[in-house]
Amino acid sequence: MSAVRKFLFGSVVLFGVIGGYAYIKKRPAPPAPPQKIVEIALAEPKRPEPIAAPPVKSQVVTHVPPAPSPLSEDLPDADRIAQLFALDSSKLPFVETVSYTSRVPWLKDRPAWIADYASYFETSRHFIARSLNKKLDYFTQKVSFGDRFNVFKKDKQINFHLLIDLSRCRMWFYAIDVEGNERILLKTYPVGIGRVDPTKTSGYLTPCGKYRLGDKIAIYKPGTLGFYQDNKIEMIRVFGTRWIPFAEELDGCSELAKGFGLHGAPWVEDGTGQLVEDASKISTYDSDGCIRLASRDIEEIFSIIITKPTVVELVKNFYDAKLPGVEKK
Repeated sequence: MSAVRKFLFGSVVLFGVIGGYAYIKKRPAPPAPPQKIVEIALAEPKRPEPIAAPPVKSQVVTHVPPAPSPLSEDLPDADRIAQLFALDSSKLPFVETVSYTSRVPWLKDRPAWIADYASYFETSRHFIARSLNKKLDYFTQKVSFGDRFNVFKKDKQINFHLLIDLSRCRMWFYAIDVEGNERILLKTYPVGIGRVDPTKTSGYLTPCGKYRLGDKIAIYKPGTLGFYQDNKIEMIRVFGTRWIPFAEELDGCSELAKGFGLHGAPWVEDGTGQLVEDASKISTYDSDGCIRLASRDIEEIFSIIITKPTVVELVKNFYDAKLPGVEKK
């Protein structure tokens, strides 16, 4: 190929390339493919699950024991116990003061001890000990010649009468001068009685009626064991420090006497493991039917009545009582 032809062919090719490039450059660009939008759903902040209230335990309440009825202003009240042990003229007329001597006319063959005075004057050794010690000490019986103490008069027929108002959880303690047909209110006490039981005549596990108290009495101290409901237990945990049983039905009794009695409040272990009296059992309807008193009160009553005939009268209301004798102020 001649040089001229080569030049012309190269020119054509060059202009073709330039033209093609220009055409491509002027051509509109194809539309971009639509952008895919990905929506990211932001999760809502998680709300805390509601806290369910703890389930309420269903309680089957058979009966809510009523509170003891308040004492009316016109109900008698007294505390003359100190006059039983007083050695001066303030003492009650059915006690007398004696001076200790080992030589006594009623005992010829040996010296007399406190137990002999107690037997002769039908006065408990606990009573004599409290008088002798001039404090609430019912056990110490150390005595010397000339020591003075009180005993019941031999020429006075004295009985005791305990009136218990079930509606008020209250007890009235009377001394009865049988020959003079007089009664003297010695003291009133708060008591605990049996649980409410509408099926019972009295309305409680404690019966109503008049009962004679028995002589199968007991004194309990920590460590004293016995049987209760076929189980061997420390008796003070159930009966406190004293036990005085009902012995006989006398009048209007809604239950037999067996199994009932007067005793102290039960003792329980405190936070240190020591046994202490459970005072919450007084002035409440909580026992299996017995009458509960504070230790101080049952020990006081015990020392006075255990050598004399004693009746306990249980009524729904004080005004239902049939007290013996005429009230003496």
